[in-house]
Amino acid sequence: MDIKEKVWFITGVSSGLGKQLAKEVLSKGEIVVGTFRKQEQVEAFNSEVPGKSFGVLIDVASNDMIIDGVKSILDKFGKVDVLVNNAGYGVMGSVEEVSDEEVKRQFDVNVFGVLTTIRELLPSMRARKSGHIINITSIAGRIGSQGLGIYNGSKFALEGIGEALAAELKPLNIKVTNVEPGPFRTEWAGSSADYENTKIKDYESTVGERITSLQKLSGNQPGDPEKAADAIYKLAQLEEAPVHLPLGKIAYEVFDKVNNGLIEELAKFEHLGKECDFDNNYYV
Repeated sequence: MDIKEKVWFITGVSSGLGKQLAKEVLSKGEIVVGTFRKQEQVEAFNSEVPGKSFGVLIDVASNDMIIDGVKSILDKFGKVDVLVNNAGYGVMGSVEEVSDEEVKRQFDVNVFGVLTTIRELLPSMRARKSGHIINITSIAGRIGSQGLGIYNGSKFALEGIGEALAAELKPLNIKVTNVEPGPFRTEWAGSSADYENTKIKDYESTVGERITSLQKLSGNQPGDPEKAADAIYKLAQLEEAPVHLPLGKIAYEVFDKVNNGLIEELAKFEHLGKECDFDNNYYV
């Protein structure tokens, strides 16, 4: 392996955005290590671009599989230049009704698996003073909505971790970017989603209608995964990378709505919250 060749580690490349990104990176002649949950998928990826595409069997809900997998990657290549935390899914249902087991798995996959992967790779990135961590979060990590509360919680957590990491790692020349896609034409709202259809009548007009609309949107989302993959590849080439990169027009509209709405809300109620310091308050 040429020492100048970039090594990408992308989780969840069996479908959707991860699959398209792996294809894009391989087309540029760079090395991709992708995670799969089935051995036959690993073997198929190994033969996709011999010498460039390498599959590893990892369920990101398993810390042990992540730890062993990352070790095998570093033993083989000695480095990872770009880590893309892409693997994830969405559970849909009311906050009250989603089961404890489903909540735990949602956070195991979308948060704790990502955290373990980052922690396992950071020592080698810090030693080299180089690397780029790209977290595929979501516009759902910027605004909560009915029917997606548990998914929102997992993506809000990842957003916060990414922002903190960006500040912690900036002096070490390690970049961190939260990529926030809007609705893209992947399996996210289809086969990759878990639905907890509401059984409580009080939620029918909020959660129930929201889930129905998401199911109808599946397969008709405006976002193009090929264009998203191209944008993420270009992101990884930047000397100065942003901490946030929304993808798609709807994502930018959501950011505007969140930011403008927050400013208006803060101004409207600041008379309640702003005057809560001691009268003789001073800053040390």
